[in-house]
Amino acid sequence: MGSVGGGGGGSPEEPWKQAGGDPPAVCVTGSTGYVGSWLVRTLLRRGYRVHATARDTGKAWQVFAGVEGGDRLRVFRADMGEHGSFDAAVTGCVGVFHVAASMELHVAPGHDNIGEPLSEVIASCHPGTHDTAHLLPCILDVEEERVRSDVLEPATRGTINVLQSCVRAGTVRRVVFTSSVSTLTTAVDDGQRKAVVDESCLRDLADVWRTKSVGWVYILSKRLTEEAAFRMHTNTDKFYLFFLSDTLMLLHWIAIAGDPKLYALLVSVHSRFGCLPVAHIQDACDAHAFLMESPRADGRYLCVAGGHQMAQIARLLAARYPPFKPGERLSRDFDASCSSSMVSSKRLLDLGFRFQYGVTDVVADSVAQCVDHGFLEHPET
Repeated sequence: MGSVGGGGGGSPEEPWKQAGGDPPAVCVTGSTGYVGSWLVRTLLRRGYRVHATARDTGKAWQVFAGVEGGDRLRVFRADMGEHGSFDAAVTGCVGVFHVAASMELHVAPGHDNIGEPLSEVIASCHPGTHDTAHLLPCILDVEEERVRSDVLEPATRGTINVLQSCVRAGTVRRVVFTSSVSTLTTAVDDGQRKAVVDESCLRDLADVWRTKSVGWVYILSKRLTEEAAFRMHTNTDKFYLFFLSDTLMLLHWIAIAGDPKLYALLVSVHSRFGCLPVAHIQDACDAHAFLMESPRADGRYLCVAGGHQMAQIARLLAARYPPFKPGERLSRDFDASCSSSMVSSKRLLDLGFRFQYGVTDVVADSVAQCVDHGFLEHPET
């Protein structure tokens, strides 16, 4: 998350001083997503008035039906691809949590990023040919151009649209941008893994384009939108901008582990760090609010309660949910013999934030949530 500090409008404490009257209003983009929906609930419990944005307002009202503090919730239709779409949502808000993001992970084998079979891409390059080996550069060029035009450019424009709305509102003093641990690297020049990973360890964009590792499209989207936000912020003194890198939150891990793409993403993260960086979703949402409220917050922060090898997590899962049987696949895909990097939340902790949940809590809540929502059968059945 590109470190940004300073801003206009006087002391950063001012928006949070309330001399009676209504509680402050804040806006959450991407409110129906995993992080966004938890964040809306967290902010309502903390007493805020919340402006939640969604492309489908009907879906949003279904998600937040019966939510605690719902009388302080307003839902706004907004689309990151539409200029000015967020103007109404951020009007009157003192803070904005920009959570909305493209979740395109990578190009599936045999297809370009939008799902068009590569045979059609090949045909567009050289009609009638059946020998594809020499056409690989053409295929890669088409693939990368599709990623740029259909994922990266819209994501960047969307972030700029949100920030431009913040400037026009005239009331927004703080913006928290949700990033991802996937934007970090553990590599050093000698090929070894860093002992400690902190906010400075950003993945090189050229390296992501070159290697196209699992999740590469998502990584590029996050990194490029961060840079766009940073560049725009340097040209205005209207608000303070903070970046929060969320870690891999396991509350939905059991539900997604059967998906080959998402399973591959877990393997990739574990391989890179030598562990899975973990934070409970509630801690992540509390960290968002904490940064919004802290007068000393400045720049980029990692939100990591701890790093744990999959072998440990698998044992906890099996103990909490007996039908889960760690098998050969886990031991094969998740190497437990290598050393782990420590993903450090020192900056966040030094600011005064404290994590409330550990990995045991995360696993227990993962099982309970997935059983309650039907992603897992009840153990007794």
